[in-house]
Amino acid sequence: MAAFLLLSSPSFTYHRMSEICLCMQSLQLQKGITCSSVSLQKQKCNIKLYAVPVRAFSCRFASTGSASSRDDLGSQRKHIASAFTVPNGYQSRAGHMHYRTDGNSASEFEGQLDELFNEVRMLIVSRRKSDAVELLQANYEAVKEQMESGACGIEQAAVLDIVALGYITVGDLKFVASILDILNNIVDSLKDNEPFLDSVLLHMGSMYSTLKKLDKSVSAYKRAIDIIEKKSGKDSSFLITPILGMAKVLGTSGKTTKAVEFYHRAISILESIRGFEDEDLVIPLFSLGNLLLKEGKGKDAETCFARIVNIYKKLYGEKDGKVGMAMYSLANAKCARGEADEAITLYRRALQIIKDSNYMALDDSEMEKMRIDLAELLHAVGRGKEGRELLEECLLINEKSKGKDHPSSVKHLVNLAASYSRSKNYAEAERLLRIGLDIMVKAVGPDDQSITNPMLNLAVTLYNLKRDDDAEQLALEVLRIRENAFGKDCLPVGEALDCLVSIQSRLGKDETELLKLLKRILRIQEKAFGYEAKEVIDTLKKIVFYMDKLGLKDEKFPVQKRLSLLRMKFKNQMQY
Repeated sequence: MAAFLLLSSPSFTYHRMSEICLCMQSLQLQKGITCSSVSLQKQKCNIKLYAVPVRAFSCRFASTGSASSRDDLGSQRKHIASAFTVPNGYQSRAGHMHYRTDGNSASEFEGQLDELFNEVRMLIVSRRKSDAVELLQANYEAVKEQMESGACGIEQAAVLDIVALGYITVGDLKFVASILDILNNIVDSLKDNEPFLDSVLLHMGSMYSTLKKLDKSVSAYKRAIDIIEKKSGKDSSFLITPILGMAKVLGTSGKTTKAVEFYHRAISILESIRGFEDEDLVIPLFSLGNLLLKEGKGKDAETCFARIVNIYKKLYGEKDGKVGMAMYSLANAKCARGEADEAITLYRRALQIIKDSNYMALDDSEMEKMRIDLAELLHAVGRGKEGRELLEECLLINEKSKGKDHPSSVKHLVNLAASYSRSKNYAEAERLLRIGLDIMVKAVGPDDQSITNPMLNLAVTLYNLKRDDDAEQLALEVLRIRENAFGKDCLPVGEALDCLVSIQSRLGKDETELLKLLKRILRIQEKAFGYEAKEVIDTLKKIVFYMDKLGLKDEKFPVQKRLSLLRMKFKNQMQY
């Protein structure tokens, strides 16, 4: 029977799951993690606004000279926080790369681009999405007319770049893809010495990454890097943004070694320009640390996060909230290395620093995530009482902030129930889960899939209380709701089936039917994780067990062989 799962806040990401999994492997503990998600309502706006098409540009630009040596990384941090966010957090054209020009025409054109960009940004900040789209569309149509008249140069590419970034921000990714097709055809015909081309390519790399077109993203970043190297040298600060973009894409596509090389190059450039303790090092160090952590290289990741802690301590003092946040990342690395006591100490210090400095509100989702992470680790090392106190704190803060009957409290009730179940206090677990289930049913109705999480946990609790008939009814109801919501071959359905098999097995249900359910679970897992995934091992063991009981020797042999091979494979990986 699957163990209870501690639920995280909605911001609990896949990356964090991998950290906890690494930590649990190091501690030789088995643990499951479930993530919840939220849907954001999109606000509609019916206000009409004039559209100002960008002017037609007949001027030609002189070639740009060498880039200014002025470092632009300070403005990068400002633009990362901007409401008009370029994909993957990279900065916008406005304030991005200002090259010295040989004439006034390029400066005038850049001013017009800034004007368009700022207008779109203002509309988006003001939540006037429809007006922003109207302005973007007007400029898109203006460029189309210019191209139909034979104009197809950097002017058109630069405007399309702004338009595409605008559509990315308002969420119209399908239209962005079509704009990028046009933009790609234009830039392919342009020579590397065109002004603004490196900036356009940088944005294209970022947008292709957002669209999951990673090969095209790499190509765009590579050309941007080549152009900047020719203009400004191989140690220019202007290389930092495209190098970090390239590193992120390479990491996403599984080319970890190359990604690490690019992160190290960015760090090396910054160290040569700014020194070894400058704040601008935080971005590449943090990204590199997270990548190394994901790859199971906890020691190297620890080095990155320790540097960040020291940088922030020197700049802001030991009690600043930024130090607390960096310390939390360092705790993650310690956890991944199996150094549980050190990780717990760092988690507690990080939480205390952030709280004392008022760096973020107590009910902030990041603070909630940290408490849950620490509670999870405390439970894993047998300090359940301490972990439960943190989970109770999460519940109290949530109830104070949003009210006792708010649906957001349910994940905390489920977590507390999980804690009590680990301590064999199933009666208290049942009480908490019934409260959570009632809250969800009142909030969303009896057939919404979001009620199935507390419901399935309640089924497990009733199973542990030996109330198998009640547990079976709940498991069947979870299965019905999830099949209607997600289809019959998805992981949530597989989870419900796994629970149902355990319950029905103890109820003495027909073993042939149980074997059918197990084969269905196996198909779901194979589809989701792959034929040779570690996740299928437990299901294969159960299938072999029932085949043996039913005397299905011929069917059992290939399954037994497959199970043995998988066991050997993952045993060797653990030894390595």
